[in-house]
Amino acid sequence: MTSIEKLFSTLPTTGISDALKGYNHMDTGIKPLKSNSKIAGRAFTVNIPPGDNTGILRGMREAKPGDVLVVDGKGFTERAVAGDFVIALIKSLGLQGIIIDGAIRDIQGIRDLDFPVFCRAATVSASAKGARGELQVTISCGGVSVSPGDLIIGDEDGVIVIPKGREEEILKATLEKLKKDEIREQTYIGSREKALQYLNTFLKGL
Repeated sequence: MTSIEKLFSTLPTTGISDALKGYNHMDTGIKPLKSNSKIAGRAFTVNIPPGDNTGILRGMREAKPGDVLVVDGKGFTERAVAGDFVIALIKSLGLQGIIIDGAIRDIQGIRDLDFPVFCRAATVSASAKGARGELQVTISCGGVSVSPGDLIIGDEDGVIVIPKGREEEILKATLEKLKKDEIREQTYIGSREKALQYLNTFLKGL
């Protein structure tokens, strides 16, 4: 993990989203399988046909330690494209985690691995196999365009995609926003009078 990735890993996705003006976040259906999950790393993209995980297996083999597998599964949730064995392989390969616009299975087994998995749903049905899929192409995941090398940040609130080349800009804006939030909290939190002062200022004329 690079220094900038480490910095982003300490920041909330909500603050990063504010810096991105509310853009570049995956839709609300993409959530972590386990609470307190945190993910920060470069996207290794995988495009698969609905319900077939062969492309994921190929991506696992090609991705580098520290990468985040980001899978365009077309939002298909009737077949799981990863279970606890596949996720254990991904963890053993040294990847940061996986984000799937699709379904997984073996929920408890995956939670026991304590490894970041973000997905749309769970189902009991296993994947099909045979379609190669595509690796390292621009995909859509959770309604957001993701290109190889984009920075992926995820936590319990959701997943943010920071386009490659904009990291420094977004980091600066995020830190500025969080500082403003800290000052606002110090100014207006702690008493009824302070809280009313904020509300009266904000709602002036309304």
